Amino acid sequence: MSELEAGQQAPDFTLESTQGTVTLSRLLAQADRGVIVYFYPKASTPGCTTEACDFRDNLNTLKGAGYTVVGISADQMPALERFAEKQGLNFPLASDPDRMVLEPWGAWGEKTSYGRTTLGIIRSTVVVAPDGRVALAQYNVKATGHVQRLRRDLGLDA
Repeated sequence: MSELEAGQQAPDFTLESTQGTVTLSRLLAQADRGVIVYFYPKASTPGCTTEACDFRDNLNTLKGAGYTVVGISADQMPALERFAEKQGLNFPLASDPDRMVLEPWGAWGEKTSYGRTTLGIIRSTVVVAPDGRVALAQYNVKATGHVQRLRRDLGLDA
């Protein structure tokens, strides 16, 4: 599937998460400015831990600005629960082992790592506005410094 672009309607989803069932439309109804959906390759790996902890450490600021955060990977729930507990994550991590969300959101496909092309989860972040449309879509992001760049792109940092 191709990447989502600003202005497109984001596909709704319902997934099991570390904080119960999450549904995009319900999250949007509770968020003043939107929902930040970020996709990451694998729980408890170095890059994904860096990114998750960065979202954790910035969650109060993001919430204060009106955003809700949810992370999605293909990991099974037990792995996500261990990851969330070990890292003290304060936002839901959702499980999508069948790629029902990953594929239509453009977060599954070919990626190159260390010169090798493989099929897998593309580290991505999509910000969905309250009307359900994509406000911002970023693909192939770097884990380190990503949340700071996202904050800047959302106009949260002067």
